[in-house]
Amino acid sequence: MLDKFDIQIREEKEHAVIETEGYLNDALGEQLAEKAHELIQNGYTQLVINLEKTSLINSIGISILIEIIEVLTEREGALNFCGLSSTQERTFRMMAIAKYAGIFPDEESAVANL
Repeated sequence: MLDKFDIQIREEKEHAVIETEGYLNDALGEQLAEKAHELIQNGYTQLVINLEKTSLINSIGISILIEIIEVLTEREGALNFCGLSSTQERTFRMMAIAKYAGIFPDEESAVANL
């Protein structure tokens, strides 16, 4: 269902995990950017974005993810992704997102490698 989207946040002591659900386009992307910026302003510079429940990401969604990477890089933070489909992972590698953010198969390994 492409019109359903949701974001869940889990704040831990040293990091935060953002779980997205739905089509990562302008609507979900804006919410994701807002939540990520709130976390960063609250001192979280180690983030994991779990895309397991996000089957599609459009160009606006990609640009928002790049924006989050840029903000974290400025603050000497880190961003890891997990739960990507094989197509998403290939896209992230092709667009060099993987050069600036980690890509891991599951949340446990993404958190462990922050």
